[in-house]
Amino acid sequence: MAQLYANENFPKPVVLALRRLGHDVLTIQETGFAERAASDDVILAFARGEKRALLSLNRRHFVRLHGIMPDHAGIIVTSLDLDGAAWAEHLDRVIRENEPLAGKLLRVNRPG
Repeated sequence: MAQLYANENFPKPVVLALRRLGHDVLTIQETGFAERAASDDVILAFARGEKRALLSLNRRHFVRLHGIMPDHAGIIVTSLDLDGAAWAEHLDRVIRENEPLAGKLLRVNRPG
């Protein structure tokens, strides 16, 4: 299972569902970066240091950072889906299909 780092805008119910599916998900709130208003490059550097793929809804910034800092543990940018359980299952499938995640940028759309 993947080691993931969820950005501050990533929904907690999806984090919990991913954990139930066996993924090791750490959140930005759990590491204290949310209170520090850390920049996206600092967040990505932390995730890289922890060897965790980053989960975010912030597509534009992290797609740009992937081009600047391609040596990371993975970046998964996704669109918002109100069905958290289905969203987590879809992310789980995409993650499993693309492991190992290191250096990859995955753009995950809502399940269709």
